[in-house]
Parts: sequence; structure tokens; C-alpha cells
Amino acid sequence: MRRCRYRGQDKAHLQHVLTAIAVNIERLSELPPAAEAPPPRQPTDFQNYLDQHKIYRPKSWRTLGS
Repeated sequence: MRRCRYRGQDKAHLQHVLTAIAVNIERLSELPPAAEAPPPRQPTDFQNYLDQHKIYRPKSWRTLGS
């Protein structure tokens, strides 16, 4: 990683980004699997207000798959 294979800032930047991605994938593959997903968060006061007054609020993208 210390020496860049390419000349030019654009190509060198691309090499650094791809190297960083590869290093992160290696690090993630060494982590133990998670036991279980964390519990869902409680709705905020504003979300409760919207629900009480029957004002539409879109679901979070985090809960769309579940």
C-alpha cells in the first residue's frame, strides 16, 4: 500500500479507495457473527404526536424489510 502502481492523482485515488475497501472486507470477515439484532427503538415524541393525530408518516427505511 505504500507504493502506488499508477501515476496520476485520479488513478492513485482509485487504487487507494479499492485498497481500503479490500482491507475493510478482510476486517469484517474476521468479526464473530452477531448473536441477535438489537431491539427496535421507541418512537420519538414527535412520532407519537403524528400517530395520535392520525397524520401520515412514512415508515423508516430500516423497518421496511421486517
